[in-house]
Amino acid sequence: MENAPAAAEATTLDPRELAVALMDISADVRRKSHEGTGVSALSNGAFDIVRVIESNPGITVADLASRLGRQLSNVSTQLKELVVRGLIIRKHNPADKRYVALYPTEESLGIKTLLETAWSDALGNAASQLSAEELEQVQSSLPALRRLAEILSK
Repeated sequence: MENAPAAAEATTLDPRELAVALMDISADVRRKSHEGTGVSALSNGAFDIVRVIESNPGITVADLASRLGRQLSNVSTQLKELVVRGLIIRKHNPADKRYVALYPTEESLGIKTLLETAWSDALGNAASQLSAEELEQVQSSLPALRRLAEILSK
C-alpha cells in the first residue's frame, strides 16, 4: 500500500505547470530560432494565422477566425499584411464568389521548413544538456503531447 500514493501522484497532472512550461519553451524556441535565419519576425498573431493556414490550406477567413477565437475584422487586417508580405494567397471560391479560400505561398512553406529546422536545432542544443533519464522522459511524453495538441486544436 505504500506505493499507492506514489502511483496516484505519477498520474496526476498539474495543468498550470504544464501550460507555463510549454509557453516558456515555445517563446524561447521562437526567440532563439530566428537568430541567423534572415527571416523577419512575425507578430505572434500573424504567426498563428500562417501556421493554421499552412495546416489547413483552403480554409475560409471565417473558419480561420473561429479556429483562432478572434474577431473576423482583426484576422482580416492581419491577413492583408500577410498577403502583402507574400506569405498568403487569397482565392475566391469559383462556386460562390463571396467565399475566399486561404493558401500558403511557396515562400511561406519555405520559411516554415527553415524555422522548423531552427526550432529543432534550438531544442536539440538545449536537450543536449539533459540527462539520459530526462531525455527518455521527454521522448516518452511526445505521443501524449501530440494528442493534447490535437484535442486543443478542435
